[in-house]
Amino acid sequence: MKPIKKPEDPLAIWNGQDRIADNILTSVTAIIRSGGCSWNRCKMCQYRHERFVGIETGELIRLMSAQLNKLEEEINKVKPQVIKLYTSGSFLDPAEVPSEIQDKVINLVKGKTLIVESRCDYINKDKLKMMVETLKEENDSADLFIAIGLETTSDIIREKCIDKGLLYSDFQKMTEVIHACGAKVKTYLLHKPPYLTESEAHSDMMKSIKEIIPISDLISMNPCTVQRNTHVESMWKQQAYRPPYLWSVASILAGSNAHVTCDPIGGGQTRGPHNCGRCDSVILDAIRDYNLSADRDLMQSVMEMDCSCKKEWEYIMSEEKSWTMPLTR
Repeated sequence: MKPIKKPEDPLAIWNGQDRIADNILTSVTAIIRSGGCSWNRCKMCQYRHERFVGIETGELIRLMSAQLNKLEEEINKVKPQVIKLYTSGSFLDPAEVPSEIQDKVINLVKGKTLIVESRCDYINKDKLKMMVETLKEENDSADLFIAIGLETTSDIIREKCIDKGLLYSDFQKMTEVIHACGAKVKTYLLHKPPYLTESEAHSDMMKSIKEIIPISDLISMNPCTVQRNTHVESMWKQQAYRPPYLWSVASILAGSNAHVTCDPIGGGQTRGPHNCGRCDSVILDAIRDYNLSADRDLMQSVMEMDCSCKKEWEYIMSEEKSWTMPLTR
């Protein structure tokens, strides 16, 4: 049994490397418990449950400040170039992350590149400009990335399969606002939301990546994972949903005209993107290497591999029909 974390501790914190603008930079990533996502409806998301419930704003500020103190300790130890700070929903939502905490974060990471997530609803020009100016006070090359979960450029898929509450046209307008403020855009795309066949999900990702290349500075594809207490988990338990094949993930990365990072959470497990179990680890290792190297030949070489499940995937891609049960588990 995993030990229960104290409310003063981040949900997770780790260090690593990230490729940004063709540079490989050291990074610290922290997941901080917050007041919770105000939207709270996406069909695949478990993180909306990771929140403080029923506490006053003052106590929320105290608990989030305590978590940031742990982040500060990690920053002082690692001395990273990039900080990635994730909450339960939107960093820029003052109901979830009080303005006092937002300001504390910006001052904590001055001179470093910062990546935070937000829904478009909470992006404010004056706030963004202030954040950018503060970050650059000690290092003009420090960047602010606003990460937005667009998930797909298809409004129909985003509304019917995910319930995201966002129009692609609104996302496009907001990328203009973000860039005008001197910040940059990171876009999250969701590979294989519920109700899509393997082939439909593949086509949607290829189309979405192509369409956002001109307006997004970083693109991250998230293969859907079956997280607990979600609509997707209910479907999965009824054998009405299967996470994507790793063959699909590799094929998309190999065929994209831009460097798309990908971290297949739960990769190789039944709840995560997986193949047959024999070839999974090789493909997952290649994806991790590709994230830093951006070597598309590496992903193309993965697609030249042979495994008995590859024929199964090819059959699924051609024969699985819309709006029916998946053909494999």
